[in-house]
Formats: sequence, C-alpha cells, structure tokens
Amino acid sequence: MAKVPTPGRMLALALAATAITVAVAVSGSVSGSAATGPAVVRLTDRQMSDVHLGRAGRVGSGEVVRLQLFGNNGRQAIGRAVILCWGVEQGVRQCSGSYVLPRGAVETAGLVRSRLLYTQAIVGGTGVYDNARGTVTVTATSVTPRRELVVMRLTG
Repeated sequence: MAKVPTPGRMLALALAATAITVAVAVSGSVSGSAATGPAVVRLTDRQMSDVHLGRAGRVGSGEVVRLQLFGNNGRQAIGRAVILCWGVEQGVRQCSGSYVLPRGAVETAGLVRSRLLYTQAIVGGTGVYDNARGTVTVTATSVTPRRELVVMRLTG
C-alpha cells in the first residue's frame, strides 16, 4: 500500500524542487549569453486552480497556482502556466513561474507582496525563449474569476 505524504513532507519536496529550479536558472545565466529579444509578449490568463499548503500569508506556507494562457483574441488558449510561491516573511512570498507557450517556455522568479500587481525577473526559458532575460508584469483585471494581463518585456 502506498504511503500518503504528510503536508509537511509535501511542502519540503516542493521547496526542494523550487530551489533546484532557481539553481538551474542561475547557472544558465552565468554560462550563456542572451539570445532572445528585444520583444514584448502580451498575454491574458485565467486561473484554473489555486492550492494553498499551510496557512496563507505565513512564513513557510505554500501556494500552487495553475493558469490558462490566451493570446491576442483572448478566446482560444495558447498555453498554460504554473506559479509556485512560498511565504518568506509576513505578507511576502518568493514565487517562480513557468509560462509554457507554443514555441517554448519562459521562466520567472521574484518576490510578490500582492497578486493584484507585481513584477518579476525573467530568468530564462526554452525554445525561442532560450536564455531569455527581462521582466514580466502581471496585473489583475478580475478577481472572481481571477484573470490577469501578463506583459513580458524581453531584453535579451
């Protein structure tokens, strides 16, 4: 019979996965040169799920957000995203995101105080976004259901 992991064990595994993701992104930035940009990618998203681990807003709490991504027309999904956040101090989360698009993925990381408006660093990517750099700014346009405007400013 399979053993069900405890919430504490799940949090520890998720934190380890986040640490590995950040380490890979940082090591890639040291060895490569910027290959993407300049460009601006404008998307909208719709939240599909938001799972909290532990008590929201507390140090050590976790959050896993799944999003569906839409292009210019906003009607047909063109990709998906996953955002992982961990409470690092009261009201502040360290978040990393993976935005999977038709021709590659963009990876983001940074601190978030509020999901209503935040900016993060673009720390890499795959496919046409290989070794991408720049910023992503996310602005909530609706809270229920949660929808956001996502603007990626690729500098290299």
